[in-house]
Parts: sequence; structure tokens; C-alpha cells
Amino acid sequence: MNVVGLFFYLFSAICVASAFMVIASRNPVHSVLFLILAFFNAAGLFMLMGAEFLALILIVVYVGAVAVLFLFVVMMLDVDFAELRQGVLQYLPIGGVIGIVLLVELVLVLGGLSITPEGADLVVQPIPDMAETSNIQAIGDLLYTKYVFFFQMAGLILLVAMIGAIVLTLSHRSDVKRQNTATQIGRDPATAVTLHDVKPGEGI
Repeated sequence: MNVVGLFFYLFSAICVASAFMVIASRNPVHSVLFLILAFFNAAGLFMLMGAEFLALILIVVYVGAVAVLFLFVVMMLDVDFAELRQGVLQYLPIGGVIGIVLLVELVLVLGGLSITPEGADLVVQPIPDMAETSNIQAIGDLLYTKYVFFFQMAGLILLVAMIGAIVLTLSHRSDVKRQNTATQIGRDPATAVTLHDVKPGEGI
């Protein structure tokens, strides 16, 4: 086994193990940390395939922004996860159906693969007619032409996720005093000022 194969199995094993720990950890903060570890190992796999731009984007964007944002939101919300787990069994049937569908899709995808000794050379250069272009230009040509719809849909999903995180952080609590801007602007002198006739020796 050469060095590339050794690093491939190392990155793959750590990535799969950390991905499993993301859903198996009881502490949500630990889940986010395992997710960051999975991103780093996935970036290592991208480097082995010759997609250095995707590897750097995975570290800079997902680890540096998205995963840190997840960690910030999880620590800021202080959600009672024990209370959320009480009604999780009612979602078990639909979750099982979705899991079976995903399993069937994975079996169909893996069943159509063909492993050849020349497979590694084909992965490094997936676009033969763009051999003289850089990695970044080739990805840009594909994203903004052939896969522009999926690219826009991914951006829309991230936008919805960001709006959802903002809405969750703005949940109103009864024990927190908040400003009502409309009430403050709508005040007039008749309601803003109250005169009390205080007699000598008495308080208000």
C-alpha cells in the first residue's frame, strides 16, 4: 500500500467515525465539534483527489463560518434537549420510511459503481476538455452553467437555515423586558407626563 492509499483509509475512517459521533453524541456541543472534525477529514480526501479548491473552501467556509455559527447558536439558545427528546418516538415511523428510502438509494448508487485500476487517474481529471484550465475555473464553469439550478437551491436552503436560526434566537421570554418602539413613538404629552399633587408630609 502506498502513502496515498494509507492517507485515504485514514481520512475515510476518521471521517466516518466522526460523522457517526455527530448523531450519537448526547451533548450538542460535542456533535458540532465532531462535525468540524469530519469537515477537516473530508477536506483531506478532496486534497487527495486533486480538488484543492474544494478542500480549502470546506475548511474556510464550512469550518470557519457555518460550523462555528452552529456552535454559537447551540450554546446561545440553551435548549432543554431532555424535554425535546420526550416526543421523539412519534416521529419514528416517518423517520424509518425516510431511512429506508435513503438506504435504497445508496444501494442503487453503490451497485452501479465499477472499480478499475485506472479509476484514480480518471477522478483527478473529470473534465478532459478542460485540461488546460485551472481547478477554480473548471468548477466555476460547471456551477454557473450545468449545475446553476442546484447551486441556487443550495444557497436558498442556507438562507432559510440562517433565517430560522435568527428566529430561534429572537424567541420572546416572559421574564425579559423588551422595548415596544411603536408605543414609545405613539406617546403624547397627555400620557407621557403625570402630575401628582403631593401634600406636605406625604409621599407619592
